[in-house]
Amino acid sequence: MKTWLRVVLLAGLLAVACRSGGHPSPPPGVVLARLSVTSKAFTPNGAIPVDYTCDGADHSPPLTWSAPPEGTRALAILVDDPDAIGGDFTHWLAFNLTPATSSLPEAVDSTTMGGDEGTNSFGRIGYAGPCPPRREMHRYDFHVFALDAPLGSRPGATRDQVDEAMSQHVLAEGMLVGTFSH
Repeated sequence: MKTWLRVVLLAGLLAVACRSGGHPSPPPGVVLARLSVTSKAFTPNGAIPVDYTCDGADHSPPLTWSAPPEGTRALAILVDDPDAIGGDFTHWLAFNLTPATSSLPEAVDSTTMGGDEGTNSFGRIGYAGPCPPRREMHRYDFHVFALDAPLGSRPGATRDQVDEAMSQHVLAEGMLVGTFSH
């Protein structure tokens, strides 16, 4: 195989691996279940209202999800922008929510719900809404993970630390995608 073709194929494989955001995997032998994630603020693949972005109040939107599978001991929320120039830009990390939690209200601080929050890509703890470059349409993935154990990550943990802690603990995942441009 020609050297240039090997380089192109390797670059493509690396891009796919990096683009995945290193999302955590399930424990060995566990088939990943699916959660249904919805919001009364926007429809799947629909526009995220300005109140939930940097142009508005920058509140987290309300989220609801289906019941997690048996054996769930904690939940985690991850919001990211896969269209960001540098790859997955993290807007929110919330983890160690109780498995009985089935929704989060608008403008929630997940610590009031018994969970912890990590540091987003803006360098702040908590939710920071969509804020793409002007005139660019970006997608925002609202992930909900059901975990077989609470995470040992401390409040303020980074995305890499939370992803590593979730690895081999994900029982189910659901995602709601919204879009935003200003």
